[in-house]
Amino acid sequence: MNIVIFDGVCNFCNKSVQWIIRHDKNNQIKFAAHQSEAGVKLLNQYGLSTNDIDTVVLIKEGIAYKRSDAFIQICRLLKGFPRYFSIIRFIPRFIRDFFYNIIAKYRYKLFGKKEQCMIPTPGIKEKFLH
Repeated sequence: MNIVIFDGVCNFCNKSVQWIIRHDKNNQIKFAAHQSEAGVKLLNQYGLSTNDIDTVVLIKEGIAYKRSDAFIQICRLLKGFPRYFSIIRFIPRFIRDFFYNIIAKYRYKLFGKKEQCMIPTPGIKEKFLH
């Protein structure tokens, strides 16, 4: 199972999750908010900080990918046009992560945040770990 751990109160992150769900045609990806019990448990299991909520994490085949590496691996799981975003893997990681970190640092200012984690609708509820 592939699991994306994301900041559950971040509007940009929530929109990204919805985008992933739309393009996950083979139903390969599950989700857990950083702030959820499942998210905290997975982060601890993989030796990742539970305080580092400014990065997306993808757990795929027992490996935890972070930042731009997670984005690339997520895109590789998707169908159609989003799969082509994985081409950024040819850009050195330090450059990719430099831009990733800028967006992550200002995501609340640019896109806002919610008071609480997103509550999945009944149609997508089975995609979220609690």
